[in-house]
Amino acid sequence: MANPPPPPFPTIAIVDPQYCAPYPVALTIKRERTFTEKYTVTDINGNVVFTAKTPSLTLREHRFLRDAYGNPILCLRRTLLGTDKWKAFRGSGSTSERDLIFTRERSSWFQLRTKLNVFLANNTSGVCDFKIKASFSERSWVVYIAESDMVAARIKKKFGDIFSREKFIVTVSSNVDYAFIVALIITFDSDSS
Repeated sequence: MANPPPPPFPTIAIVDPQYCAPYPVALTIKRERTFTEKYTVTDINGNVVFTAKTPSLTLREHRFLRDAYGNPILCLRRTLLGTDKWKAFRGSGSTSERDLIFTRERSSWFQLRTKLNVFLANNTSGVCDFKIKASFSERSWVVYIAESDMVAARIKKKFGDIFSREKFIVTVSSNVDYAFIVALIITFDSDSS
């Protein structure tokens, strides 16, 4: 039996190595809006992989990403003063710099297409670790590794009608942390709401 070809890049475990698969991962993210926003992430078989929810009454916009068993994985917090910057922290509400995983920010407000930069917590170079580029219609996005053309994930947004939920169809490249990609989608989806 022949060995499979090597992946295009090594394993990129940002949240946790358990969320890296040696094959592309297909996910569906459904967003339901009521008094709060709720996200349900399922795999190709319809099994719940993650959930995320916004608290109903807060001064600061934030979301909590949980695994299929309800265990907290990340706390995603938008910075105050209306800046378009999100930070992801390990666990259920820490804001300690030692629990910081990544920061996501808009690269420019004066572009026709959205571009977002992602900096991992240990980045001291000032050059982004990941870049997210939207299509002109902002119905699809591609997550690139740094300034390269290596694709970490592809995302397509499907709008629901008044009775159905919006969906994101996601393909995460092999060896890329899919919890990290889901967290990015939840933060940039808030910008396009």
